[in-house]
Amino acid sequence: MPEPRTVVIAAFPGVELLEVTGPAEVFSVASRLVGGDAPAYRVEIAAARSGPLPTAAGVGLVAGRSLAEVGAGVDTLLVAGAMDSVDGRYRAVVDRDVVAFLPGAAAAARRVGGVCAGVHLLAEAGLLAGLPATTHWLTAGQLAAQYPDIDVDPDPIFIRAGRIWTCAGVTAALDLALAMVAEDHGPALALDAARAMVMYVKRPGGQTQFSVPLSLQSSTDDRIDELRRWIDDHLAERIPVEAMAARMHLSVRHFTRVFRDCTGRTPAGYLEAVRVEAARRLLEESARSLPDIAAASGLGSVETLHRAFRRRLGATPAEYRRRFRPHATAR
Repeated sequence: MPEPRTVVIAAFPGVELLEVTGPAEVFSVASRLVGGDAPAYRVEIAAARSGPLPTAAGVGLVAGRSLAEVGAGVDTLLVAGAMDSVDGRYRAVVDRDVVAFLPGAAAAARRVGGVCAGVHLLAEAGLLAGLPATTHWLTAGQLAAQYPDIDVDPDPIFIRAGRIWTCAGVTAALDLALAMVAEDHGPALALDAARAMVMYVKRPGGQTQFSVPLSLQSSTDDRIDELRRWIDDHLAERIPVEAMAARMHLSVRHFTRVFRDCTGRTPAGYLEAVRVEAARRLLEESARSLPDIAAASGLGSVETLHRAFRRRLGATPAEYRRRFRPHATAR
């Protein structure tokens, strides 16, 4: 009889509740679906000290053991996170106890995952150097600025780089855990677990984090906010990077650096992201034809619309429409 896989979720006081309980529930549901005399997974919460663990939601958890008591035999090590707000800007909380624990614990685990702002703790521990990674769009800019040796991509739901996994905000932890279940036991079990949890869709890792323009609302540079509004009003037009730089009265090189520092994205990457989001909304909310949607969103042609959707959402526009507006009929 195979031994259950041990999943340890490293946490700290003030952690986001769902970043701990979400993956724990996925692994628990998968265990119940597998059945048998032994569970497929054993999930444990570890913190600097065992015992009561307060969370950001005000709901207390219990850490079954201290970080110092975590030894060999850990299959999957997940690191939950938390954010706080300073002057209206969200910043990832970096817990020093967890960071000190990570190098040794990560080396002993088969795979390691950072959940939402917990990705910053992996970065601080030196585990993401030279790797692609994602995190919540609210702190993606912070991650890119503080750790230039990490290839930060604020778009995907999750990214796997070998045995290191990183995922986006909050509910993306469910997608990350489901993908791990699929790796361990096959996609059929992961889909069954998603259905059992009444998840509408098991999202692929490459699907973009929704509401792309919202990632700029925390910017302290009013010029970026003004540029964002201008882009929204002129999406159907051609918008070269030179035009965006000119609106901020900056050289293209300086503008590109300022924009990336504020948003964690290149100007071209941001522009494509908001155009895909505009097309996505039109697919969900209207029955307009694909050529109309490509033109209105600024993507230009149906071919470009298809390429952008496959790259960012892992689906064609038609597949996306069927999934999110199943009763729509294109004119």
